[in-house]
Amino acid sequence: MRAAVTDAVGSMAVLERAEPPPPGAGEVIVSPDAVGICGSDYHFFAGELSDAAGGSQFPRVQGHEVSGRISALGAGCRDELEVGQRVALWPLQACGQCYPCSVGRPNTCDNFELIGIHLDGGLQERLATGQDQVFPIRTENPSVAALAEPVSIAVRAVNRASIRPGERVVVLGAGPIGQCVCLVARERGAETLAIDLQESRLKLSRKAGSETLVWTSPAEVVAAARRWAGAAGPPVVVDATGAATAVAAMIEMVASAGRAVQVGMSNEEVPVRIGSLTEKELDLIGVSCCGSEEFADAVGVVERNPALLAGLISHEFSLGEAPDALRFAMSNPTEVMKVVIRGE
Repeated sequence: MRAAVTDAVGSMAVLERAEPPPPGAGEVIVSPDAVGICGSDYHFFAGELSDAAGGSQFPRVQGHEVSGRISALGAGCRDELEVGQRVALWPLQACGQCYPCSVGRPNTCDNFELIGIHLDGGLQERLATGQDQVFPIRTENPSVAALAEPVSIAVRAVNRASIRPGERVVVLGAGPIGQCVCLVARERGAETLAIDLQESRLKLSRKAGSETLVWTSPAEVVAAARRWAGAAGPPVVVDATGAATAVAAMIEMVASAGRAVQVGMSNEEVPVRIGSLTEKELDLIGVSCCGSEEFADAVGVVERNPALLAGLISHEFSLGEAPDALRFAMSNPTEVMKVVIRGE
């Protein structure tokens, strides 16, 4: 079978690899038909992932945003799973033994393994995984089904922020994750303001029901966001960029007793005046991957919003074009929203 293998920093090639063996008990063989590419794929390919995020372990088949069809089932798989069924893959596997696992937060497992980072992922013709990673999804478009994983990050962010009906939520960054955060927040009854540098992304946000604001300067954006939210400021602000200036703006604009939620990843450092945390008594919340129940919730969000989510897919490539697809996505950040690599 063919697989797109990242064998060193900046090096990917489509190679022939051995087929996976027949599935064992509780195992599933999936034939991926769509794999989304995201920022963590860029960082892995460039050798920029921190050790805490998994590092960059070569050779590796990347791809953790995976839709596919079940091609074989091992003994003892749950009854709802059937050969030929379309599924989305929850990419996280936890150890079950560490402190986060012991307190019911396996999504932050100290020894986690992620499909496409620690384990070979979806950029291959067949993939063996455990039945716990496999979630049936009812949508005809495989590229939309692959968006269950980024939607699951948004579900986690909204849950961590405890977003309530009627709240005004500011989301910094209108890329795929920011768009998904707005979608899930609106499903929970919140009003959303999306902020981004790019008008093309904000156009998608408006089409989906968010109000929008073009990023100009931190001071102007903070003032405008606080005017939008009301005198107290926004009770919830989510940063989906990882940019230091946006994170600083989030902490400045959020209301006293508010929730500042960090979703965007980067290695940047943010100078923060300590008094802004204590004076406002902020909840400063980090967001990692989701748990299995949240992934199931994300599948439901995808099934309810296929047309809206399809609008996030800007480019599609074939598996044979995977190296070019990744380089294109990394080289054209203003043109790309979501690149999906389709099975052939």
